Amino acid sequence: MARVMGFAGWSGAGKTTLLTRLIPELLARGYHVSTLKHAHHKFDIDRPGKDSFEHRVAGATEVMIVSDSRWALMHELRGQPEPGLPELLPKFSATDFILVEGFKRDGHAKIEIHRQDNQKPWMFPDDPSICALASDIEPPASRLTRVCLNDVAAIADLVEQYAVPMEETLKSLHLEA
Repeated sequence: MARVMGFAGWSGAGKTTLLTRLIPELLARGYHVSTLKHAHHKFDIDRPGKDSFEHRVAGATEVMIVSDSRWALMHELRGQPEPGLPELLPKFSATDFILVEGFKRDGHAKIEIHRQDNQKPWMFPDDPSICALASDIEPPASRLTRVCLNDVAAIADLVEQYAVPMEETLKSLHLEA
C-alpha cells in the first residue's frame, strides 16, 4: 500500500534538489518510489511536429505515448479545473512511497523544506499538516523533529516514520474540502 509524504517550501528552498538525492536513498533501502510535482505555470512535455503533440492539438483529451522504454499519459484539461491531490493520487501504480512536491496548501503530511538564504518565513507554525522540518538553520521554538537539509539519510528516516497510507491521506484531503 502506497504511503504519501509531501515536501513543502517556498520556491528556491531546494525541494527538487532534495528529492533527486532522496529518491536514490529510498531505492537503496529497497523501496519503490513515485513522485508527483505541482507546476505553477503552463508546461508542455511534447513538441510541435511530434504525432502525440498533433493529436492533442487536434483536440484529443488524453494521449498515451508508449515505447520500449516508458509510457506516458497526457490529459488535457480543456477548460476543466485543475485536479487536486484526491483525484491525482489514485492514478499511481502500486508503489511504496508517493513523494509530493508542492501542493503546499493541501492538508497531507508534509516535511517543510526551509533554506535561510531564501529569506522566507517558516510555514510550519500555520500548517498543522507539517510533521517534520528539514532546514539549514534551527527553527523558532517547535516540537517538530528537525534534521539538517543536507542529511539525506535522516530525511529518508523521516519519510519512513511519517509517511501516511494513501487511504488515510485521501480521507483527510476529502475532509478538508
